Amino acid sequence: MFIHMKKNLSLLLLPFFAAFIFVSCVSTKKYHAALARDQNLTSENASLSSTIAELNSKLTNTEGENARLVKQIDDALKNAKNIAGQANMTQEQLQAEQKKLSDMMRLMDQQRQATESLRKKMADALVNFKSNELSVVTKNGKVYVSMQESLLFPSGSAAVNPKGKEAIGQLAQVLNTNPDINVNIEGHTDSIPIKGKFADNWALSVARATSIVRVLTDSYGVDPTRVTASGRSKYDPIDSNDTPEGRARNRRTEVILEPKLDELMRLLNPTPDTDSTTTTTMSTSAKM
Repeated sequence: MFIHMKKNLSLLLLPFFAAFIFVSCVSTKKYHAALARDQNLTSENASLSSTIAELNSKLTNTEGENARLVKQIDDALKNAKNIAGQANMTQEQLQAEQKKLSDMMRLMDQQRQATESLRKKMADALVNFKSNELSVVTKNGKVYVSMQESLLFPSGSAAVNPKGKEAIGQLAQVLNTNPDINVNIEGHTDSIPIKGKFADNWALSVARATSIVRVLTDSYGVDPTRVTASGRSKYDPIDSNDTPEGRARNRRTEVILEPKLDELMRLLNPTPDTDSTTTTTMSTSAKM
């Protein structure tokens, strides 16, 4: 009888086991299906993110291209206005502008000729001095007379020595026969800090330039209103400060000469009541 009851119990429990196994299988399938959907969503999300980034990049490039095109359009409009303005100019105005341009080119050429003439006069006047004592060159439309410390001053001093005064005297003769030359005296030093009478290299460079100005004006009669003194200290070297030879070249005083540009400046910046058709004549500053 016990065996019979056990058999009946097994038959009663069998449906429950079957149902449990069925439910378990269904849950596993749902899990795997959900996992697959999640993976697909993750992949789609990554793809969408990549697409959004690509679209943002294209948008940025498009905005940059639009800005460039807008600028081109603005430039074209400005150019068109300029052309229209030129087209509306009278024949007389066009002739006046062409003459102004021609006068400017003529004056610039005369300035170049005057500068080269001045360089030659200075070189001839200072021909008796050695190349390691001074040099005369043209640079940036100006004449540079560069005199070494050994020619002008004792070391660390701003007192001009006799040979230096002789060189300045030769230079002054040319300046006094060409009164329309602007003169700038620049003092220069090496990078070694100075000790003694002067606070620093700034003070020494300015003092040396001022000493040259005083010799030019007091001893040789150069008009003081033409002359400017300045000091550049160690900040405008022409050679390396790492060697004794380089430092010696840097310890110099430069006399910078420039023919006055009055006529050219008047053409570039005419006064309101200046007649643009007035013939511009060359000033005596360019006639050397």
